[in-house]
Amino acid sequence: MKTRDVSLDHVTIRFGAHTAVDNALLTITGGEFFSFLGPSGCGKTTLLRCISGFLEPTEGRVLIGGQDMRRVGPNKRPTALIFQNLALFPLMSVADNIAFPLEVKGIGRKDRRRRADELLDLIALPGMGDKKVHELSGGQRQRVAIARALAAEPDILLLDEPLSALDLKLRQHMRTELRAIQKRVGLTFIYITHDQGEALTMSDRVAVMSAGVIQQVDAPEAIYNRPKTAFVASFVGETNAVSGTVLSQDGADVVLDTPLGPIPGKAVGGRHYRHGQACTLYLRPEQIALGEEHAGGMFAARVVKEEFEGPVRTLFLEAAGSALRLSRVNTGLDAPMPGGADVRLSYNPEQAWVLPIEGTA
Repeated sequence: MKTRDVSLDHVTIRFGAHTAVDNALLTITGGEFFSFLGPSGCGKTTLLRCISGFLEPTEGRVLIGGQDMRRVGPNKRPTALIFQNLALFPLMSVADNIAFPLEVKGIGRKDRRRRADELLDLIALPGMGDKKVHELSGGQRQRVAIARALAAEPDILLLDEPLSALDLKLRQHMRTELRAIQKRVGLTFIYITHDQGEALTMSDRVAVMSAGVIQQVDAPEAIYNRPKTAFVASFVGETNAVSGTVLSQDGADVVLDTPLGPIPGKAVGGRHYRHGQACTLYLRPEQIALGEEHAGGMFAARVVKEEFEGPVRTLFLEAAGSALRLSRVNTGLDAPMPGGADVRLSYNPEQAWVLPIEGTA
């Protein structure tokens, strides 16, 4: 399969006075599984429509394989788009649905059926070409929509929240299926989602968006473990946020004066803070330990309640007026923690990031 880079060159998209996308600048590498992640209304679907050719940028350019896509319509671009509702034809067989793009191109019925059967093998639905769409499960219909898009032999597959209508277990299963299909065909997949689990599980890289602005583009682990803005830190995953003012900074090591007392963390991205500057320290619930396991950061708290969630136990805590959460792996041997219990907590400052107070999720 061919692969081409997709570049957004300072793309801005406005609808009247509203800026839906503001100066998007990035390159998606050919063969990459790339996701745009963000809340509803952040501009991610608008960007996808711009890449596919259904919208023209107000400013900037979309380039595919180095070619400027201005005035190149959707049917002339090397892309295929899969919508949320899949848009399969209910009166057609599965094979005819898959082969429909080939029929539009004037390819004969025998060759269309051969290609449909090849794609059914690729999506692990061999021998199901004669079934009707209503006879398939939700996950099977999803795979048929992917096969139909692949039949057109695009360089880039665009997916607009295609798993949003599926139940939780099927969504989790289809994450694995989608990633496996992408690996097999080697195409560029550009995926739109507000589901963090989808983006972090499947993607080579993720762009996190808020209010039309790309906040951070990084590998999933970097997005989760080293967020560069307060929005990314608060939007992706669960986190504890403790605000205070800067007492000191030595290189990347920052100490904040907070209601919990002086607490240490790391400055993100080479930032330098002035003494007394208002900042927030972000710390994941799973990175806080009961007891003094870590020597760097320690403070006292009181247990408000514990919630049992199967694989984890979540402690809800109160510390000097701050509400915190701590996640413990369920070993099956731990007794529930009673409400009102006083505990000592600790964390590794290398896992706590300090960011300026700004827009959060």
